[in-house]
Amino acid sequence: MGENYFIFNRFRAVDASDPSSFFRNLDTMVHEFGHAVVTLALSGKVQYIELYADHSGVTHSLITKSWSVIPVSLAGYMTASLFAWFLFAVYAKGKQRLGLQVMTVVAVLSLVLFVRNAFGITFILGLIAVTVLALALAPKWLRDFYYLLLAFLCLEESVFGPLSLVQYAWINARQAGDATNLALNTGIPAIAWAIGFTLFALWCAKQAVQAFLGRKGSRSTRAKKPAVSYRE
Repeated sequence: MGENYFIFNRFRAVDASDPSSFFRNLDTMVHEFGHAVVTLALSGKVQYIELYADHSGVTHSLITKSWSVIPVSLAGYMTASLFAWFLFAVYAKGKQRLGLQVMTVVAVLSLVLFVRNAFGITFILGLIAVTVLALALAPKWLRDFYYLLLAFLCLEESVFGPLSLVQYAWINARQAGDATNLALNTGIPAIAWAIGFTLFALWCAKQAVQAFLGRKGSRSTRAKKPAVSYRE
């Protein structure tokens, strides 16, 4: 059975001078990691991943089963949305250390197995270094601040990424990355896939915000609970 070469693009041209720009690339890394994992799960081969400073990314894969391009194309945006939800679900349980550990594992696997371009390697090494320092040395308040910074940036990017895809699909359906791959292999227009990704991202964002507010609400309830006194 022959192998077909596919490129899975994530387009997200943004201002790299934004102070939060470096950490926003976490969402791109997770997006491309999703493509890579599903490619391997379906017996494909990942050639390499490239991450760029404008928050775009590319996964180069060889796929033996023609139908596999559909779940691999779906995996990127959906993995990023689910990951953002996961970060807030973990936060709601007070397990920020676990969330940071998962980020580190994904970053290490991406570095060792997939990412090969200079910016991508630099970003992942920097992310690993900062996250390990936060886990090992930072006081709890600083570690929690760092965690929430990453969580909210991932949440924002997981929503605005698909929204940008809607714009790309509307302007040129053949230049809409994952939505184009899905359109070519299903007959469903790229704009429909882009809207579908956006709706899924919004649903995951809703779950994430509810988890965050639930954690805040439980803290407030505990803080306001009156002390019980006992008198003989």
